[in-house]
Amino acid sequence: MASTLLVFGARHLGRTIAKRFAADGWSVAAVARSEETIARLRSELPDALAIRADASSAAEVERVFVEAQERFGSVDLVVNAISAGVPGGPLAEIGPEALAPYLEQLLPGVFNVLREGARVLGRRGSGTIVQITGGSARRAMPGRGPWAAAAFATRALTQAAALELREQGVHAALLVVDATIASEKTAAWIEGKPDDATTTEEDVAAAVAFLASQTPRAWTHELQITPRLDRWVP
Repeated sequence: MASTLLVFGARHLGRTIAKRFAADGWSVAAVARSEETIARLRSELPDALAIRADASSAAEVERVFVEAQERFGSVDLVVNAISAGVPGGPLAEIGPEALAPYLEQLLPGVFNVLREGARVLGRRGSGTIVQITGGSARRAMPGRGPWAAAAFATRALTQAAALELREQGVHAALLVVDATIASEKTAAWIEGKPDDATTTEEDVAAAVAFLASQTPRAWTHELQITPRLDRWVP
């Protein structure tokens, strides 16, 4: 029986991750919120299980895990690639609602996936959970305070999961993408930049595959991707 990937946030990055693992022979369940994305997944990955659901709903996340297990028998790798693309700004200039998208959508989605993933994989005593976030999880940047607050919280939740699940044989890792990801979503932002100033969705998928391939004798609990020409502050 093939190993099974369950990926949340399959509109952009998550879809590329799903395609990479399907090409490697994995069974794939991919989750997205829009019917348009679900239709695209079914067209590009006809053997995959495409599920429309919102990770910010605990009940829907639980349903997703049930459907994936009913279809494929088990879930071996959980990847959470959901995001909240909300513009920031200086703290003195943004409104009181600036935290809302993170508190109402992103963080509940992170919490729900980690929580249910810990339950399902913990019962099995094996598997990997990879939570993807941005470079603001390691240091805040001007004009991105609300996003950094959410990213710091994402890092804390993933660290807690990693510590709690190690004794149960489950590998939990945070994948920090400290870069702009070149894609159809970001094409206008990176026009004219050299390739080494950005990363790609395929590079991120390769990092997920690396984390999923590790044995318990060499688990990485936090991995950071940084392009050669990206400005990086340790």
